[in-house]
Amino acid sequence: MLGDRTLVMGIVNVTPDSFSDGGQFASTPAAIEHGLRLAGEGADFLDIGGESTRPGSQRVSLDEELARVIPVVRGLVAKTDVPISVDTTKAAVARRALEAGASIVNDITAGLGDVGMIEVVHEFDAGVILMHMQGTPETMHVNPSYDNVLEEVGAFLEARIQACTDVGIHPKRIAIDPGIGFGKTFEHNLVLLRDLGELAAIGPPVVLGVSRKGLLGQITGRPRGERLASSLAVVCYCATYGTAHILRVHDVAPTVDAAKVIGAIGGE
Repeated sequence: MLGDRTLVMGIVNVTPDSFSDGGQFASTPAAIEHGLRLAGEGADFLDIGGESTRPGSQRVSLDEELARVIPVVRGLVAKTDVPISVDTTKAAVARRALEAGASIVNDITAGLGDVGMIEVVHEFDAGVILMHMQGTPETMHVNPSYDNVLEEVGAFLEARIQACTDVGIHPKRIAIDPGIGFGKTFEHNLVLLRDLGELAAIGPPVVLGVSRKGLLGQITGRPRGERLASSLAVVCYCATYGTAHILRVHDVAPTVDAAKVIGAIGGE
């Protein structure tokens, strides 16, 4: 685990159409209030996103994403010391967010969606989360295919780590995300979760985002709003085996509690 315990990243979606809480925190005041609530519940990081990446989602303009994200970043930086991550594929958004006080870039394209992204991360000496995705949010749900999903995801992430270190980003500022649900079938997702330790062995901390996702609905038959127990089951499994280091979740308080209990039993 990163340091001496599993860390929790709270999700703040400043969007009208995110898959789980779209529209609930779309205004700047609501998003800031929500972020502060998650910080108070024990979030170690807050991840601010202004563009939905749910399957079939459409991209928003640069101006629209900036208008959604930057005021929230500024508002949270002014009111909490919890590190802020910006969830974006646009280098210009990352730059403005880092200027506003964010310290991490969470990029679902691992720096491939915008040629300037890696250089911006390097320029600001920021942290970066490199995620694997097959296709784009518009197409990733259409027949994803792999010969060996674990090997291919691992090879992709290793290549993107190398691309970052080649421009001077320190390895300790890099984390990786297998991209559960991003261009993977139900079976692909289960393989990645089951063998997540092999991706953790690559080196950087593993960020895992499974909260409320369709995989859990397929297993339990429950709608998005009733997937807390199944989300916590994944958290407990991965935290117990030390395969996930940062858990990106909607439900911070119960996740923090679960991580604390697992840590206490494990002697952390």
